[in-house]
Amino acid sequence: MTGEVFSAIISATVRINTTCGLVPGSTASERWPQQRRMLLGSGGSLGVAEYVIVADAPEPHSVITRVQLY
Repeated sequence: MTGEVFSAIISATVRINTTCGLVPGSTASERWPQQRRMLLGSGGSLGVAEYVIVADAPEPHSVITRVQLY
């Protein structure tokens, strides 16, 4: 994994955590609105990260479930 990809994933994690999963520009799944997708890198040049917002847990949190690199 390159430093650019690693940095993009860490940046995504920070944005997800600081916005409680509601990252500006992220898209929600029509069938499962808790599942979100966000672009990695400038304009999505590195890929897409998918994550799930677990709002009904005793301690609400988000989990990155998949990173698809281009």
